[in-house]
Amino acid sequence: MSMIQERISAVRARTTRRVYHGWWVSLAGAFNMVLSSGPTYQASSVLFKAIEDEFGWSRALISGVASFGRFGGAMLGPVEGFLTDRFGSGKMVLVGFTMGGVGLIAFSMIQGALQYYFAFFLLSLGFSVGGFVPSITAVNAWMVRNRATGMSFVIGGSSIAGLLVPPMVWSISNYGWRPTVFVIGIIAIVLGPLVARLLGRRPTPEELEEQTRSSSSEPGRRSRQARLYDFTPKEALRTRAFWSISMTHMLVNLSTGAISGHLFLQLTDSNGVNLDDATAASVLPILVVTSFVFQLGGGIMGDRISKRVLVPFLLLIQGGALVILAIADSFIMAAVFAVVWGVGFGARTPLLHAMRGEYFGRRHFGTILGLSSFPMSVGITLAPFLMGLVHDIQHTYEWGLYVLAATCVLASVTILFATRPIPPGVQQRMRARRARERRNR
Repeated sequence: MSMIQERISAVRARTTRRVYHGWWVSLAGAFNMVLSSGPTYQASSVLFKAIEDEFGWSRALISGVASFGRFGGAMLGPVEGFLTDRFGSGKMVLVGFTMGGVGLIAFSMIQGALQYYFAFFLLSLGFSVGGFVPSITAVNAWMVRNRATGMSFVIGGSSIAGLLVPPMVWSISNYGWRPTVFVIGIIAIVLGPLVARLLGRRPTPEELEEQTRSSSSEPGRRSRQARLYDFTPKEALRTRAFWSISMTHMLVNLSTGAISGHLFLQLTDSNGVNLDDATAASVLPILVVTSFVFQLGGGIMGDRISKRVLVPFLLLIQGGALVILAIADSFIMAAVFAVVWGVGFGARTPLLHAMRGEYFGRRHFGTILGLSSFPMSVGITLAPFLMGLVHDIQHTYEWGLYVLAATCVLASVTILFATRPIPPGVQQRMRARRARERRNR
């Protein structure tokens, strides 16, 4: 009997060794994004419509809360990154989910505009602190190989959160938006410690060495990744790649922020697509599933093909989706938008983040991501308010969507300047060699 148990234990040990822990971290990050991005991103336009129906406020006032809440996240982005590097992803998730859950509970009790803005700011700040930055930083720390694929899991979690939108619409229709938001707040507070525990463990030198050995046997670009230099934040800020990636992300996030805050409104407006609430809600799962599939596919492609070659084409596809939404007048056209947006937005998102990890390394990734999140968040912060203002003036989103499509075209150009930065030590040796060559002439 003991011999059988020993054999079973040996088989389990071998099975456990086959699955690198970084994949579990990637899945935990995906689960984090399901919980943290649902209320503040995927379901925001549904909540905005419920607020509009109850209070009758203008679109600029209602959607401006998204800009206000995200402004706090943008301001604290560099601090979030530094604190994640300093204290670890687990502690950041625990604090953030507690804050976000309290914010949701407060949001369910609002009676006026000031309370509305304060509660949304609190929940946005909480899920910003405990959501994307600690999750993607943990994955970057573990995934020496397959970095883009691991990050695509995390980003795919945000898309999966969109599958919660139809149940939320049903819950709001049957029980009201206040009980729905209250329950989500309780869930966030309860599950926060579990997510924090899963993301909190850091890789040991032996685990990283195993990844380095396995990746160093592969030729070409992956071998170079294994020998990556860890840029300091100051060094990263001096590179063209940092600003090119940040500017590109800012430009494409203009449309990302607008879609998150106004898509459901555009689908249901009489001067938009003019769908009923239930039909409009059925468009979102199409977008979600397509985005999720292409986020995973984009991550896999990005580990095999140059990201700098892939991203421009994906940004043009994202811009094309906005043109389709501007002219959509039926469910079929709305579904076509959802598929095209899912391809462009879905595949490009993990590639931009993986480029940061690939270019700048592991050690200071959280801080560098936080610094880049400030210009990156400008787009996603301003867009909801500006689109609401445009709608209040023109009573349509059409021309605003055309402008956003143009920013995607511009972003497809700016990303071309994001060449791999040369480590400072290598630059010094190159300058010294050129100086010697000039002296020897």
